[in-house]
Amino acid sequence: MEFILWTIIIVLFLLSFASLIFPIIPGTVALWAGFLIYQFFIASDGLSFFFWAAMAILTLLLIVSDIIANSFFVKKYGGTKWGERSAAVGVIVGSFIIPPFGLIIVPFLAVLVVELLQQRSPKESIRASIGSLLGFLSGSVAKIVIQLIMIIWFFIAI
Repeated sequence: MEFILWTIIIVLFLLSFASLIFPIIPGTVALWAGFLIYQFFIASDGLSFFFWAAMAILTLLLIVSDIIANSFFVKKYGGTKWGERSAAVGVIVGSFIIPPFGLIIVPFLAVLVVELLQQRSPKESIRASIGSLLGFLSGSVAKIVIQLIMIIWFFIAI
C-alpha cells in the first residue's frame, strides 16, 4: 500500500510541473495533495509545523510570482491593462492549442491584436507583446524554481 501512495505522490509532483504547459492543471494543489497524502496516510508525525508554514509562504510566493512577473514585463514594455488581461486569457487558450507552442504564440498574438485595437502603433503593440512573452517565460522559470524548492524541502523534511 505504501508503494502505491508514494507512486501517487510522485505523480502529483510531476503533475505540478505539467501545469506549466497546461495551466488548467492546478499545480499548487497537486503539490499540496502530495504533501497531505504523506502526512495523513504514511507518517502523521512526519512533517513539522515549520514545514507547513514554509510551504504556505512558498505557495503564496508561487502564486504572486507569476502575477508580478507578467505585470512587470507588460508594463515595462509599454503594454496596457487590456494587453495584460489578454495575455492571461491567451495563456489559458494557448494551453489547448498546440501545447506548449500555443502558450507562447497565442498570448503574443492576443496582446498584439488587443494593443492594435486600442489604436497603438504597430511598434508599441509588438513591444507590449514581447513584454507579455518575457513575463510568461520569467514567471514560468520562477514557478519551476519555487516548485523544486518545495519538493526538495519535502524530501529533506521526511
